[in-house]
Amino acid sequence: MASEGDRLDAPSVHGSWSARLYRARLVLIAAGIVFAALAAIDALSLLQASIGYLVVAAVALAGEEIVPPRGEMASVREWTHAGNTDQLIESVIAGLPDPVLVLDREGIVMALNARAVAFAPALRRAEPASIALRMPELVEAIRSVAARGEPQRVEFAERVPVDRWCEAFMTPIMLTGPTTDRRRDLVMVTIHDLTPLRRVEEMRADFVANASHELRTPLASLSGFIETLQGRARDDSAARERFLAIMKEQATRMARLIDDLLSLSRIELNVHVRPQTAVDLVAVLRQVADSLQMLARDRGVEIAIAAPDTPLVVPGDRDELIRVFENLVENALKYGASGKCVDITLAPVAGAGSAAKEVAVAIRDRGPGIAPEHLPRLTERFYRVDVVESRAQGGTGLGLALVKHILARHHGRLAIESEPGHGATFTVRLPPSLDETVINDNLR
Repeated sequence: MASEGDRLDAPSVHGSWSARLYRARLVLIAAGIVFAALAAIDALSLLQASIGYLVVAAVALAGEEIVPPRGEMASVREWTHAGNTDQLIESVIAGLPDPVLVLDREGIVMALNARAVAFAPALRRAEPASIALRMPELVEAIRSVAARGEPQRVEFAERVPVDRWCEAFMTPIMLTGPTTDRRRDLVMVTIHDLTPLRRVEEMRADFVANASHELRTPLASLSGFIETLQGRARDDSAARERFLAIMKEQATRMARLIDDLLSLSRIELNVHVRPQTAVDLVAVLRQVADSLQMLARDRGVEIAIAAPDTPLVVPGDRDELIRVFENLVENALKYGASGKCVDITLAPVAGAGSAAKEVAVAIRDRGPGIAPEHLPRLTERFYRVDVVESRAQGGTGLGLALVKHILARHHGRLAIESEPGHGATFTVRLPPSLDETVINDNLR
């Protein structure tokens, strides 16, 4: 006769059908009662009830495969350490919102989640983390935690391919084996991206510094004219009309300056996010030329566009690209008006180091040109070749800085060529749309 222990162990042979039926018996009985009742009240047909019961039964029986072997009275810890520790750790960190990796005492990667791979693509399981994590502060902190067993926090920055600031939390983990006193000392590294916060802080500081610098002149001008109108020019109608016109011009300049500063701040905040909307550059350039026809007529300048009849599509933000070409064409109309013509050329060209095509837009004026020493600094904020002329033309000194930052967000480039007396050419190069890249790759 079998003992009580034998009877208890009989149905618990892990993986056998009898063991699965024994453990799932309550689920199967309850499901049978429920589906029989639903069929009896005509809520389900007999076929639907049968199919439903079979699905529940299959799930209940299949689910028993991952349950720890209860018949052998093994604890969850024993099951975990039976060769499944790394899989369990990886399952836990997979759903975490930040990059997370787990290392052993030697700095070898034991587990990592998908966000860690996105953060450092060179990370590999069973390889040293120091190969992929090229930040000395982070590597040294990981070694310190592995040696001392005390949690640490460290901040670090990356400059390539884009500026990025992060903080990392290193936490020691100690796992003990089920049958021996063997202990595994691990280090869990959690990385949090501080870049958005840093960009907001820099944006605020830059905005305050730039605004205070550039607004000082028009504000001083407004204050001076107001004092004059309140004083000796109070009854001088001619002076009053002249001063009010200047005050209006200065107020308009301040409004334009604030608008450019806010636009620049918004673009800098999202510079790491590339727009993916399909934009037809032919349509964009024709819209820009139409919107600036009034300024062209006032300056006696003709705008000539040479573009293909078919669309040239790039991924981007339509409003931002319109802003780019409005700034470039408006500059050509203002500073190159003496040449009486602005040429806009749009065409696909060979991309750098690739067979894929780029789209190049060249805007050329025939004005006085720009001296070579100024060319490298033209896209700096508030840099002007001629401060007096720029302010007389209503410029804020931010137009080309906006162009540079928008193109950086679109993964584009700006080239400037000029010789004194021979005008200037501003060339924008934008990468093709994804579909065009795929087509070119397939044709090679």
